[in-house]
Amino acid sequence: MTARAVPVAVVGGGQAGLSASWHLTRARIEHIVFEARTIAHEWADTRWDNFTLVTPNWHCALPGYAYNDADPDGFMTRDQVVGWLAGYAPTFGPPVREHARVTALTERDGGGFVLSVAAGESSVSQEHEETWEADSVIIATGGYHSPVVPPWAAAVDPAVTQLESGRYKNAGQLPAGAVLVVGTGQSGAQIAEDLHLEGRQVHLAVGNAPRVARFYRGKDVMTWLAEMGLYDTPVQHYPGGLAAREKTNHYVTGRDGGRDIDLRQFATEGMRLYGALDGGRGTRLTFRPTLTRSLDKADSVYNSICGDIDRYLEREGLRAPAGRHYEPVWRPTADPADLDLAAAGITSVIWAIGYRPDYRWAKVGVFDGTGHPTHTRGVTAIPGLYFLGLPWLHTWGSGRFHGIARDAEHVVSCITGPGARTGTGARARTPARPS
Repeated sequence: MTARAVPVAVVGGGQAGLSASWHLTRARIEHIVFEARTIAHEWADTRWDNFTLVTPNWHCALPGYAYNDADPDGFMTRDQVVGWLAGYAPTFGPPVREHARVTALTERDGGGFVLSVAAGESSVSQEHEETWEADSVIIATGGYHSPVVPPWAAAVDPAVTQLESGRYKNAGQLPAGAVLVVGTGQSGAQIAEDLHLEGRQVHLAVGNAPRVARFYRGKDVMTWLAEMGLYDTPVQHYPGGLAAREKTNHYVTGRDGGRDIDLRQFATEGMRLYGALDGGRGTRLTFRPTLTRSLDKADSVYNSICGDIDRYLEREGLRAPAGRHYEPVWRPTADPADLDLAAAGITSVIWAIGYRPDYRWAKVGVFDGTGHPTHTRGVTAIPGLYFLGLPWLHTWGSGRFHGIARDAEHVVSCITGPGARTGTGARARTPARPS
């Protein structure tokens, strides 16, 4: 089999990969984008039916392509995001190979890379193997690959349906009965709300995620934070430095025009709250006594962010409606220690406790002991190897639409700049060696 050659290979055809392709196309650098399924498929496949963005629509800006509809301060639904993204590729015609899954990435002798690609429809019998060589590779597959499910979940009563958050679509897909949602990051909190609004009895295992106000002093909080420069501050300048990459995002919702998610308010309406889930077997689950502390900490972050906005307005001499800090509407009388699923009528568990990266196919030495890539603003220690679309790749905005364009421009400039491996001379490269 003869290897095909291309100066730059981009792995992943989501918003990050397409953004890289836009800049490469503009620089007239020959490249190919490998997408395992279809362009931006995850927005349609891994979000629930009532999903909405938690960032205002004006945050949605990819290279050469910004949201320009009638509601910049609103929040697009899942289907609206899918439609908006579908309009991007036709604006510049990226060289995307859909249904082309990169199964291995290795370094090539003398520099550059070799990619093994399973091309064809999803059925293994229809796939065929291809070998590609590239001087540079941009890995743009994101950082959320494998859902975290505790190993003891297999010991839970098999009569209980278990789903990861990425497979949840709506209350109707679950069997009748109460639902336990585990985790209160953005997905867990919003799925709990979705089920609660559908009239389901929800039990919620509360994690350590912080929360944030939706609106404060007359404006969306994320708009205030953008004006304050929070989305543009490099990760190294945040308290704790690179450790910020491990932080959980604040929970809030854009549903119905946007509002706070207040777990205490849910409790006054009948939702059952618990601390962090500790373990379980059969129908019995146990929890750590963390509920009170977790709720208090989330509210503390909420009020701290509001306080930051207060100080910004005062410092800049800006006039805005008066604000007020949050006061708890409910407090637990005790931290529940255990739960009998059968006695509580719980027939489903939804795991929303995060994702792990899975780069087992990338056989290159740039990963730390936890499987995360080591890089500086997407640039690794291996010449020609880059990452794009990761949370906190460079700033808080990196894992969102808000920061992808800037990150993609930087990464591509490292490829096309003076002395780069795939600069002007790359287009006159020697033919690829057979493999």
